[in-house]
Amino acid sequence: MTFEIKEFEYYLKQEKRLSKHSVEAYIRDCQNFFTFTSKYHDVKKVEHIEKVHIESFIKSLSKNYEASSVARKLSSIKMFMKFLMLERMIEVDVARHIKTPKKVKHLPTTMSVNQVLALLEHVQGDSFLAKRNLALIELIYGSGLRVSELLELTTKDIHLNHMYVHVIGKGNKEREVPISQMAHQAITIYLRDARPHLNKYQSPYLFLNHLGKPLSRVGFYKLLKKWGEIIGKDDVSPHTLRHAFATHLLENGMDLRSLQMLLGHENISTTQIYTHLNQKTLKNMYDEIHPRSKE
Repeated sequence: MTFEIKEFEYYLKQEKRLSKHSVEAYIRDCQNFFTFTSKYHDVKKVEHIEKVHIESFIKSLSKNYEASSVARKLSSIKMFMKFLMLERMIEVDVARHIKTPKKVKHLPTTMSVNQVLALLEHVQGDSFLAKRNLALIELIYGSGLRVSELLELTTKDIHLNHMYVHVIGKGNKEREVPISQMAHQAITIYLRDARPHLNKYQSPYLFLNHLGKPLSRVGFYKLLKKWGEIIGKDDVSPHTLRHAFATHLLENGMDLRSLQMLLGHENISTTQIYTHLNQKTLKNMYDEIHPRSKE
């Protein structure tokens, strides 16, 4: 099935124009599925894949993965089977009617304003990396970027004179996101005083590590985990800061449609999860303020 996988990978990159991270995830899921079907069902060709084989794979995953992870892997297989139909490599899409496992809805982890301020205060310093770190946190919190969007930025994507950043999001969709005044200041200092010293290989990427190479997702996650433990919040991640951005804007009166545009959500239903967080905040405020909320 190597040929079909290669063709599928090309389709995801060139036709669907998915990010490198998304393509890798789709291919990995499909390869795991083929390894399973080959081992347990002796299936060697795509035209021999049956509905029962996919259901067997999904059942085996359910023992070790949450419903959300299983759903994502099934989505990869469905996308692959749909591709095979489009290319007429198979006659029937056996995955089409397989039901996706119901996801348990979890409210996203977020941070209070004071926790974000504590994080920003901790990362400040005079070193080159400290200046980079402050620019990182100010930008991701000030503009609500996804971690992939943040780390794939080049210096050409930052438009400081006009106070916005040009972002390429999911599905290669482009958008312009405002930069906060504090992010503008931190990025200006980083570009002027730190990045020239870190940029050993003339890299176009905005954020570089101590070796002069683009800062990786793993590297950024490790930094946030370390900083989170220091400020007393051990679940800090890029997603946490993006959620904090959204939650704090909603709490201060931003409407959902505007927030949807800033976050780059295709569907407003994705943005609506933040209303649950906002309602929880309102309930806490009500309990504290209303004279008849308590005995």
